[in-house]
Amino acid sequence: MEDLEKRGLKIYTAIFERKKNVEIEEIEYPIKKFSSGIKYVDLFGYRFIEQNRNKKSEWGKKAREGHKIMWIIKGRRYIAQIMDGEYSDLKTRLDE
Repeated sequence: MEDLEKRGLKIYTAIFERKKNVEIEEIEYPIKKFSSGIKYVDLFGYRFIEQNRNKKSEWGKKAREGHKIMWIIKGRRYIAQIMDGEYSDLKTRLDE
């Protein structure tokens, strides 16, 4: 779904440029924050969420090293990841 990639990259850019909102198809959506400070956007049943750099995971470590990482989640499934501007579809990877 290339729309998801396009929207994801737009949200990714807005989050990491510290914007307050992101405009998708001429509608402004707020970039929200959890109490932990982690930024996210809920849109069309998806959650676009930045990587928590305080996590003890490999991804938390990468975020601490300066990588910009965002996940696209639907329900409890990780659909895609954007790291340093590169979109990776996790569904196709899992099916290989």
